[in-house]
Amino acid sequence: MKVGFVSLGCCKNLVDSEMIMGMLKENHHQIVSNPRQAEAIIINTCGFIESAKEESINTIFEMAKYKEDKLKKLIVCGCLAQRYTSQLTEEIPEIDAVIPIRDYSELANRLQELLHDEGKGNFYKSERLLSGKPWHAYLKISDGCSNRCAYCAIPLIRGDQKSREISDILEEAKYLASIGVKELTLIAQDTTKYGLDNYNELKLAELIKEVDKIEDFHWIRILYMYPDEIEDKVLEAMRESKRVLPYFDIPMQHANNRLLKSMNRRGTKEDVLALIHKIRTMFPDATLRTTMIVGFPGETEEEFEELIDFIKEVKWDRMGAFTYSKEEDTPAYDFPDEIDEDIQNERLSALMEIQREISLEKNKEKIGKVIEVLVEEKEGLTNRYRGRSKADAPDEVDGQVIFRCDEDLDMGSFVQVKITDAKEYDLFGIWKES
Repeated sequence: MKVGFVSLGCCKNLVDSEMIMGMLKENHHQIVSNPRQAEAIIINTCGFIESAKEESINTIFEMAKYKEDKLKKLIVCGCLAQRYTSQLTEEIPEIDAVIPIRDYSELANRLQELLHDEGKGNFYKSERLLSGKPWHAYLKISDGCSNRCAYCAIPLIRGDQKSREISDILEEAKYLASIGVKELTLIAQDTTKYGLDNYNELKLAELIKEVDKIEDFHWIRILYMYPDEIEDKVLEAMRESKRVLPYFDIPMQHANNRLLKSMNRRGTKEDVLALIHKIRTMFPDATLRTTMIVGFPGETEEEFEELIDFIKEVKWDRMGAFTYSKEEDTPAYDFPDEIDEDIQNERLSALMEIQREISLEKNKEKIGKVIEVLVEEKEGLTNRYRGRSKADAPDEVDGQVIFRCDEDLDMGSFVQVKITDAKEYDLFGIWKES
């Protein structure tokens, strides 16, 4: 069959989508990008926060319209399907099947019933069909989360952390390298807790050393590192590696200790300041990224100002921020002293304005320097290229490096660029012949 596929949400969900598409390919289905051509459409939904749930529902209704054309089967899977299985089935009759994450072990049988194929493949073992740029791939080292942050629905959706075996991860990493992946990004809800559930000890440092041995990778990036689990042996493994980038994605969520405790986050602001000092001492060229939540129940103006002061003190290289999203069945759902939505948005704007100033200041420091850039795009009517430096995570999480070059450059190649100008998030430069 001709199957359309829509993947929503985070990069961890994208990996699931690529596994499912690999199963579809194994059963000789054709993946099509135009929904008007599709005989079946699979939507891998997100159900993390309210805006993501709305996007998922809107996408379901949008795809359902194609039943007036060739579409015979509309299948919904992923996080929203896991969280609201019966509601989706009962309330949206256009859906032909809802497949929650807990049923992925039976995915081949479910798809065989719906798509009338050979029932081949195993969700956990199928060769992924990469959907993005062929030189980059995410590799999920564990699923679920055991941290139980008060605001977070991930444990309700994905369950407790389930780490993969090192041998399994290395097998997939070697496969990705063999098909041309040059940049590998290790992901999990909490990469730093990798191995605790199946090896009874933290194993990220060992995993880093093993993955770093795969010579075909040029860059290896690690995302989502919980601050109090960034052990010295992890930092040492990163420093001794040849390919692991000094990119530290450390979701902090807030800087006020009372609120951190209310969020059920471990550690304190002081702990994070000490960690940042250690990282910047060990890695002079480190990139530090974080995410923050504003408007958590009970956040006072003084506590928000403390967050502002913290941002100014640390000067994160990268920062994302969000207003608090009230999620049912999480502990914070019933917390008193909710913050007015307008105040939340005002605080978010104020926080991001400070970060824009910091980002511009840091980018200007790079003017005159020569940096390595992964080439990802050529503009249609100019001789400008777009790419990313080691300080920029993929999929528009961070900024870009935009540079001029009169030569024909291969997409997915690594080149040297001299930086000549800087904006708040993007750098500009000129290709420098190696």
